[in-house]
Amino acid sequence: MSAAGQAGLKSRLYVGVLLCTALAAAPPLLAHHSFAMFDTTKRLTMSGSVTAFEWTNPHVYIELDVPDEKGAVKHWSVELGSPSILMQAGWKFSDVKVNDKISVVLNPLRSGEAGGLLVTATVRDGRVLGNGPGRVGGQP
Repeated sequence: MSAAGQAGLKSRLYVGVLLCTALAAAPPLLAHHSFAMFDTTKRLTMSGSVTAFEWTNPHVYIELDVPDEKGAVKHWSVELGSPSILMQAGWKFSDVKVNDKISVVLNPLRSGEAGGLLVTATVRDGRVLGNGPGRVGGQP
């Protein structure tokens, strides 16, 4: 093969490797979402019983049954940061268990659905935990 042919082959190989690398990196980038779906100008405070605690990447979730003033129960889904960010703020995967009674302050979904982004949680031992380091009482 000539020198020109070898150079062209190396060039195509280089482009192919770059393309494969870019495609491999795309799914994680596309999987993460914006926080625009949460209304960070509003805060709701509620107390309820934990029905699930999902300590998973990329976000932790607390599923919460919250009774209203008439006793009717409404199910809420509360999104938190990643486990690594929460651990930096003092969280442990054992801080919340199914059937725990907890209180949360959250930024509600703009859609009006029963869900939101955690601002703070008061867990069973009375500790108030934020949604990441330095976020107790602050904006997420």
